[in-house]
Amino acid sequence: MTSDTADRSLQHWSEDGRRTMDAFYALATQDYRELVVARDWAAELRLRASDGRLRLLDVACGSGKFPSALLAAGLPDALADVRIEVDLLDPSAFSLTEARRVLRPPFVACDDLQVGLEQLDVADRADDVAWATHALYAVPPNLLSDGLARMDASLRPGGWGVIAHATSRSHYLAVYDAYRASHAPDATPYTTAEQVADGLRGVGVEPDVQVLHYRTGTDDPAVAEGFLQRCLFDDAISLDTMLAPGTTSDALARYLATCRDGDHWHFDHEVHLLTWTSS
Repeated sequence: MTSDTADRSLQHWSEDGRRTMDAFYALATQDYRELVVARDWAAELRLRASDGRLRLLDVACGSGKFPSALLAAGLPDALADVRIEVDLLDPSAFSLTEARRVLRPPFVACDDLQVGLEQLDVADRADDVAWATHALYAVPPNLLSDGLARMDASLRPGGWGVIAHATSRSHYLAVYDAYRASHAPDATPYTTAEQVADGLRGVGVEPDVQVLHYRTGTDDPAVAEGFLQRCLFDDAISLDTMLAPGTTSDALARYLATCRDGDHWHFDHEVHLLTWTSS
């Protein structure tokens, strides 16, 4: 059984959710730009390639924003002699289509795996790299450990695992906790980077942790509204309602008051870039 949060997330990864998705990525594309400059990805990928070929599992691929950011930053020139064969994993058929559409060399789309991470069949997998970038927030808590174990098991010995995920102190987690307190007390919390790290340790993986801090923002209230609606996976709640006291508390309104300077909205992010080498 999936959680309420996971169900609402999946419903929004559809054509009907494109309005808030586009507003969300007006700001959240920066998440992936920050990841791009955090590591020398061309060098990391070349290190794991063999005979000019690398097998990559893109976990919860979404709309392919991380590969898009790498392509925009010059990865094709840096890896012109490497073929990165990508298996796209996501429970949303919409996401698989969106992600496949943006790939271009050195990325070559291979299999579409329309399952959750906890359903991945790892029996015949030997991936050189498996990554999940801002992808695991809505994974139900009771399925997280199994999913992480499968992600690690998908890697060949010496393969590289990568997870980028916001911490409990980051905007994505803070705003959802405030929303839950004000408007959805029974909603399942988002998974935090701290929980992901603990889950990895629970399946025998000790990740290296790189901490990223940055801020995103906008002066456009329509963009702010759409961005926040997507953060909450609730496109029925208006910005005015978010800023008003909730039914049980004013936690959301109080939190959002800290995200404004006059007409300018700003959102602070703390992200853990978790990496490990499979044994």
